[in-house]
Amino acid sequence: MIRALHAVRALLPSRADYREVPKSWRRDLLAGVTVGIVALPLALGFGISSGAGAAAGLITAIVAGVIAAVFGGSNVQVSGPTGAMVVVLAPIVASNGMGAVAIVSLMAGVIVVIAGIARLGRAVSFIPWPVIEGFTLGIAVIIFLQQVPALTGPATHGGSHTNVVLAAFDALASADLGYLLWALGAVVIVAGCMLLLPRLHPAIPGSLVGVILVTLLTLVVSDPLAVIGALPASLPVPSLPALDIGTLSSLLLPALTVAALAAIESLLSARVAASLADTGPYDPDRELFGQGLASIGSGLFGGMPATGAIARTAVNVRAGARTRLAAIVHALVLLLVVVAVAGPVGAIPLAALSGVLMVTAIRMVHLATARSILRSTRADAVAYIVTAIVTVSVDLIVAVVIGMIVAAIFALRGLARATGVQREPILGDPEPGDERIAIIRLDGPLFFAAADRVLAEVTSLDDVSVVVLRMSQLELVDATGAHVLGEIVQQLERRGVTVLIKGVREGHVELFRTVGVLGSLRHQNHLFVDLPAAIEHARSHVVREP
Repeated sequence: MIRALHAVRALLPSRADYREVPKSWRRDLLAGVTVGIVALPLALGFGISSGAGAAAGLITAIVAGVIAAVFGGSNVQVSGPTGAMVVVLAPIVASNGMGAVAIVSLMAGVIVVIAGIARLGRAVSFIPWPVIEGFTLGIAVIIFLQQVPALTGPATHGGSHTNVVLAAFDALASADLGYLLWALGAVVIVAGCMLLLPRLHPAIPGSLVGVILVTLLTLVVSDPLAVIGALPASLPVPSLPALDIGTLSSLLLPALTVAALAAIESLLSARVAASLADTGPYDPDRELFGQGLASIGSGLFGGMPATGAIARTAVNVRAGARTRLAAIVHALVLLLVVVAVAGPVGAIPLAALSGVLMVTAIRMVHLATARSILRSTRADAVAYIVTAIVTVSVDLIVAVVIGMIVAAIFALRGLARATGVQREPILGDPEPGDERIAIIRLDGPLFFAAADRVLAEVTSLDDVSVVVLRMSQLELVDATGAHVLGEIVQQLERRGVTVLIKGVREGHVELFRTVGVLGSLRHQNHLFVDLPAAIEHARSHVVREP
């Protein structure tokens, strides 16, 4: 009980989290304002793309942003709605309605909190880099294609398709050409601002400038573009959504998917943040705990599940953030927007936000990274491509699982090939009968993937009377590998071939005894520590042959 309390206490905020604030508060304030400006169009856009609405996106960025900043495991992580979460939430909203978002957020938050308490934060390190990049590529494609229906007119839609590729084609087929031209014009203006203005000065928020410019133009020129609409001028009162067993059971699988995604993306973002600047280490378990609480808080206010946002976190670090104060300020900036300028924000055209998300999606794909992976090894290239395709065509979590399976299969195949079976000559002056002695050296790992090949190679020996199995170079041995060694001994002994074992490692002795390898030997004296003694004993057997 005491250990459990200490474990939970380690996940809670401490005074040390703000030790550097007296030195860095000016940089943190500037970074927080910068990230808040960058996050505004993204929060609005992701909220709309998910189907939960622009208000839900803002609520998530504010509430989850503060909670994750205070309770999370990174000093500079910025949390809120993200593109990956939008991809998961959109079909949940389509199937269960907007009311399901808050419930899923609460359920997923509880799951992630439990994962943090259970110390599962290091699990993300088992995901291979090509799988992560393939996952990111797939998400980028989905985010980009999700914007197509928003550009083709309010009367068009993606049909009944749940797949974004088919929905995008369907929306284009039924597009209102006049509306599409206006929307593409808005996208071009926003994209131009995002791409060109930062070249003039890195501090210029190109996305916000582009959105403001498009909004002003639509107020001056008569146009058909749909706008965000009315936004609340304050945060709603927190409340617990209506829950019942039927609803919870039907949303359990979506909640598990959301929780897995929130954990993966948040931990990856925190790890990236730790590598961008010397802002202190991150605690993966505390990060899960904090992100889980953030999603719970967001759900109580009617928001969406939250994750760490890699793009906003990177902006935060590059803007000079050193402590959690920056992420807190970012959320307060967004709260100020809700309180002070909710009316003007509601006049922003949806096409302008689509432009922001399209450019964001393109920036998620790094061509140099893709080339590196595709040129590395066939296993990594296949894992990268398969993960990306499954992400777009099936599901994000399924894609990660399948990508890891593909990577694991190739890794096991490579390990199996590393298992060596070599026949060695007898060193020194030859003696009569030495040709009847086979010294077999087993190298590398001996596990289930290589076991059958080793069995076939060793038992195929003929014209020998004694086989000496050298095992000092064996590294990893699992139960299947040990079982196969026992089968090798038994098969050779049944053929009248004496088997001697040399050099069993200390860590393998108990396994060999348990599985029966040592018991398969004809005599206990057939187990040796050094090779010369084994060869001498083998020669004594050959000499006694008729």
